[in-house]
Amino acid sequence: MKREHILVIRFSALGDVAMTVPVVWAVATQYPDIHITVLSKKTARPLFEDLAPNVSFMEADLQKEYRGIKGLNALYRRLVAKQFTKVADLHSVLRSDYLRMLFNLGRYRVEHIDKHRGLRRQLVSDKNKVKQQLPTSFENYADVFARLGYPVEINQFHSIFPAEGGNLNLLPKEVGPKKDFEQWIGIAPFAAHKGKVYPLQSMEEIIFQLTRKYPKARIFFFGRGRQETKYFGLWCAQYRQCLNVGKYCENIYQELILMSHLDVMLSMDSANMHLASLTATPVVSIWGATHPYAGFMGFKQSEENAIQTDLDCRPCSIFGNKPCRRGDYACLEGIKPEQVIERVGAVIG
Repeated sequence: MKREHILVIRFSALGDVAMTVPVVWAVATQYPDIHITVLSKKTARPLFEDLAPNVSFMEADLQKEYRGIKGLNALYRRLVAKQFTKVADLHSVLRSDYLRMLFNLGRYRVEHIDKHRGLRRQLVSDKNKVKQQLPTSFENYADVFARLGYPVEINQFHSIFPAEGGNLNLLPKEVGPKKDFEQWIGIAPFAAHKGKVYPLQSMEEIIFQLTRKYPKARIFFFGRGRQETKYFGLWCAQYRQCLNVGKYCENIYQELILMSHLDVMLSMDSANMHLASLTATPVVSIWGATHPYAGFMGFKQSEENAIQTDLDCRPCSIFGNKPCRRGDYACLEGIKPEQVIERVGAVIG
């Protein structure tokens, strides 16, 4: 009998791809006789490379090599050569829809994610808002595999690393070993959209207070980009306990190793929340325009550690990419630094 070989499609932002990891791991470990190939962007490779013996990774650049209809046709021909038996579309956007159509025409067994768009519209509606917990992304992903004939228990996943965490010897000397008396605190203060970014003046107050409260702590800043470079440089110059991770770590895999040794990660509703979750690190998350009800809370993260302001207008956006209806971003401005520091302290214990 031919061995089952499932193609898993998920491009999009790194945080969305990271949320597939516990589900792919669950399918791979609970059905060891099947093979799984994850198709995604190059940056996602470290998440899957050593996930399970029967999981492979395949990268595709949809912006250059496989751009447009012609490119997708070429990608389809490349995929067909791999002799997949089933296809799990965990993305369901125009590009993956087109690939899915080609696979359907080729009489493959294909299933795709249900994003519950109607429930999402009710959740962010200006009028007649319905505030209720939607199915999580993990549940939505697992449903796709269940419809392909592979129901799974996803909560067995713990971390992409062993219980002791990743190998710190693989990190730059600037990180160094973790001393017994140190607390390691990660901070990822940025996100893709303004509606998800805590005011930077208040974030600096948090950093200042943490250095006072935990004088032997080390604070690691996560994030890469123009704003990150600017503010991390200023904060590292001002507070000697701080380190800009992006300046020294060469890739995401090194950052994941470091995350696995943090006592806590302070993050927005962003990719770093999900990356830290994959290393079993507790995350204190700050939520503004978005809401955990939309189903994007980090894997196995405690609701107690999700800091948010209770406003009638929240959430106003699923992804945080819409302008504030009030114009004042009260959802973020209303969160006091003391609330965040208290919650971080509760996690550190």
